[in-house]
Amino acid sequence: MNDKPRVVVALDAMGGDDAPEQPVIAAARVTMETTIHVALVGKRDRLEALLAEHEHRAGQIEIIDASEVCEMHEKPRAALTAKPDASILVAARLLDAGKADALVSAGSTGALVLAAAKHVPMIPGVQRAALAAVYPTQKREVSPDPFALLLDVGATVRCRPRDLVFFAYMGHAYASRISKVERPTVALLNMGSEESKGDKDLVTAHRLMKNDPWINFIGNVEGNDIPTGGADVIVCEGYVGNVALKMAEGVTEVLRGLGKWAFKRSLLWRLGLILLGSGLRRLKDVTDYGEYGGAPLLGFRYPLIKAHGRSHARAIANAIKIAAKAARDGVCAEIEAAVADFDARARAADDDVSGDASDSASSDAMPPSGDGSEPSGENREGG
Repeated sequence: MNDKPRVVVALDAMGGDDAPEQPVIAAARVTMETTIHVALVGKRDRLEALLAEHEHRAGQIEIIDASEVCEMHEKPRAALTAKPDASILVAARLLDAGKADALVSAGSTGALVLAAAKHVPMIPGVQRAALAAVYPTQKREVSPDPFALLLDVGATVRCRPRDLVFFAYMGHAYASRISKVERPTVALLNMGSEESKGDKDLVTAHRLMKNDPWINFIGNVEGNDIPTGGADVIVCEGYVGNVALKMAEGVTEVLRGLGKWAFKRSLLWRLGLILLGSGLRRLKDVTDYGEYGGAPLLGFRYPLIKAHGRSHARAIANAIKIAAKAARDGVCAEIEAAVADFDARARAADDDVSGDASDSASSDAMPPSGDGSEPSGENREGG
């Protein structure tokens, strides 16, 4: 008997390069493999016709009509303003209405962020969301997981120290509950390992994280620690994270190009690449975004997963499974608890400081007393 709670994942069926075909196949596949329920959001006639072509459990799929689409080439803000019935907006409203527990989209990242900001409630206390990149690293001594998290990679350009601390909570919750890393290591991306490195915001963020009971903070790391597995979770501003992510993608493309060039250039090199075939296939499997589904957008009360725009059905199906797992395993609830505790500790510290200041002010205002218990004669009435 399956005692797992019923989980509904809203799927933006019109988002992605191969939508709606691949999202529909993914939804059908998920219903055949799991107990997850999928709310397919998009143009009803098109979705019904496609769904009829694939084996699925009808009781686990509901089609939610959305007459408009935010296309990948459109500017997200303008498109969503002009298209109130866009599939990503309709999907986001399902969360706000309590009709879905998580959301997956392979459409525009900007559209997902804006739709979430408009319709999905944020965790109390969180003012800036974070988009986390799941990426492969060298083997890490303390973790069996071949993937690590880098956040933020573009949802929030500039951050305050408390935002970076909250990003650390988000990464910790995701790594521990989704990747099942026991007490994941958390680091702050900086220009040096010393505590004093970086601007005042980074120094303050380091100080706040250093003694925080919710995370296993190991200090600052540098750019070279990202691919070598310096930590399970690496925290940074969105501007920095996005540059690092695009740099890694560019290097990957260069390496692929060099491999093709070498294959054509020399018979000896060609033989070498053939001998390395199994290892290269393993590398491809590890770096395949289809394996991990997509990138979580964290900071909201519901799990949001951004699948790659070129995602095929397998990748989208994995994204749906991860979104359901995040909802079922309480990723957002853990983040909410950590943020609430941070704010409570901050208020207590403020009260202590205010109390000390008040006591000091009262002491300064107290007239001098002769015996330590009441004012001296010169200060009594009548002078």
